[in-house]
Amino acid sequence: MSYQDRNLTCQECGKQFVYSADDQSFHALKGYTNEPKRCPSCRQARREGSGSSSRGSYPRTEQREMFPAVCASCGKETTVPFRPKGDRPVYCSDCFRRQPARSGRY
Repeated sequence: MSYQDRNLTCQECGKQFVYSADDQSFHALKGYTNEPKRCPSCRQARREGSGSSSRGSYPRTEQREMFPAVCASCGKETTVPFRPKGDRPVYCSDCFRRQPARSGRY
């Protein structure tokens, strides 16, 4: 298939950018069906975590909230990244590593 350079408008910054024939061919080979919505500089900023979205696997910029807990195995005080409800045991990181791997969820 023959591709031609196309001008697209970035949904992030509103600037026009060129979606080159080479890029279109590459995306087609990879099986991508959607054309890019962001210009190269906005895509790069999004990958580095400074974009306006907080979805996906982009780096976290905010600090995770931690909650105090007591390890169900050794009794040591620890902190965990979730609010313990009391219906399941909570382990410190050392005891958690010693737990056997489980298949599936609770």
